[in-house]
Amino acid sequence: SAVAAAAHWDHAVDLDENYRLLWSLSQQDITFEVQARTSGYVGLGFSTDGTIYGADIIIGWVENGQVHFQDRHFKQNSNGEPHVDSSQDYVLLLGYENATHTVLRFRRKLDTCDTAQDVPITNDTIRIIYMYHNSEPRNGSQAMGTLPDPTEAFKDSVPIFLTQRVNQVPIELDSRTRTIELKNKDVPIPQTDDNLRWCTMFKLDQFVRKHHVIRYEPVIESRSNIPHLRHIVLYECQGSTPELEIMSREFGRSCMEAEKELLTCNSIVAAWSRGSEGFTYPLEAGYPLDSYQARFYMMETHYTGFQSNSVDLTPRVDNSGLRLYYTTTLRKHDAGVLSVGMQPNWRHIIPPGQDRVLSEGHCIEECTQRAFPRPGINIFAVMMQTNGMGRQIRFRQVRSREELTPIAHDGNVDANYQEYRRLHTPVKALPGDRLIAECTYDSTGRKQIALGGYSSRDETCLVLSLYYPRQKELTSCHSIPSLPTVLRAVGINELAAGTNPIRIASPAEIAGMTLEERLLTYDWRVNFNDFQYVVRKGAFKPLCWSARN
Repeated sequence: SAVAAAAHWDHAVDLDENYRLLWSLSQQDITFEVQARTSGYVGLGFSTDGTIYGADIIIGWVENGQVHFQDRHFKQNSNGEPHVDSSQDYVLLLGYENATHTVLRFRRKLDTCDTAQDVPITNDTIRIIYMYHNSEPRNGSQAMGTLPDPTEAFKDSVPIFLTQRVNQVPIELDSRTRTIELKNKDVPIPQTDDNLRWCTMFKLDQFVRKHHVIRYEPVIESRSNIPHLRHIVLYECQGSTPELEIMSREFGRSCMEAEKELLTCNSIVAAWSRGSEGFTYPLEAGYPLDSYQARFYMMETHYTGFQSNSVDLTPRVDNSGLRLYYTTTLRKHDAGVLSVGMQPNWRHIIPPGQDRVLSEGHCIEECTQRAFPRPGINIFAVMMQTNGMGRQIRFRQVRSREELTPIAHDGNVDANYQEYRRLHTPVKALPGDRLIAECTYDSTGRKQIALGGYSSRDETCLVLSLYYPRQKELTSCHSIPSLPTVLRAVGINELAAGTNPIRIASPAEIAGMTLEERLLTYDWRVNFNDFQYVVRKGAFKPLCWSARN
């Protein structure tokens, strides 16, 4: 649009059909532009947890050509209206309104040092709060009680990282660089608060010679569907089974009915979340598309339904998907995906009622020694995954028993936000390095244990790395606590042989009890510290999988 043409922006995201956010980063500053379809006031805020309580926000509007703009904050017990900060740490650069939109451009320091009323912008995931309303305070009033209906103006909070992103510069298409669109077909968006995970299978058998994917981006059919799209993930499938063939001839199905296929299709090629612009590969690498190596790709789209207070209940369908840019001009290296972390399995236990539970998944020295080429691999992007209880993830690297700087770290993860973060410079991992996915969970809200597994009800701790040059020996490098470690961690010496359900043989005071009963009735409050010590220091089983396993 003409509005955006006035400046070059590193990033642009539509938060809904009426609100576009643009931003650019420098060493210490971040500059934003908000373009909102309203003649009233707009708000842009930052929250660590997605709620307004304690969030940092700017409020602005244009009245008779004059721009009103304030740095505000929500109090911890807020009634929905933000208070003006005592320290104004945002600099207004530009503001105007036209027949349809209000536009504000402003700058702030990444860390304003106003710890009381501002939220610092770091590499962590942050929740963007956005507001707009068709009225504005009269006569430029900043007094409390004069901001029209702030609870109605509050639209949503969207998890995003504002740094460590790829600049999506336009790509010129020519005879060698083309696009392919993988789209859903008339998927009904749920009309309740329900979620829907929809799986569509694509058969790509036209790539009779190798091509490189050099970029992908979302194809959003209707901007009004954006708030209902949580994420779109494209998986590469191993092999060519009749089930994959059958599914590729359908329009798609609920992922609940594609559990078997999902197990075959587990290597993530592309991932988009609301708030993501897509991803561009570095010039030295591309993701190989080769029908002789892989011809089936599964696309999983996660929809959230209409909120129950929504007035518009007309059925909506969606045809969104992903656009892949590919080229016959091959890059120097094939890119690959390496999964590091905890094998999804019941032996990964998260006790309830704890504000800090630590799990570690190890990719051990012997695995990388055997698989990585002698000069090592270059990790250029990572995606860090937990489910609902995850709070922090560190991707650690150990060389010759010395801990190096973490490859990546997110101190504020959001399970619903799946996007590759581009590392500032690629990180070298050498044969013999140990890689560790370390996840921190908060289970204070739970009464029962959570176990590791593949479903969204289970917990997980995985880091997916995009790297080059691709090697075939290692695609998943996980670990899981050994059975003796898990048993010792919950006070069991020995299980009874051949029992179903599995029963405990010793110690005597719990002999005869089932293993499940023990896990459910264990006094975690008293025993948590011992449990945590044993699972972190105890033996574990390393699992190095290749694509051929």
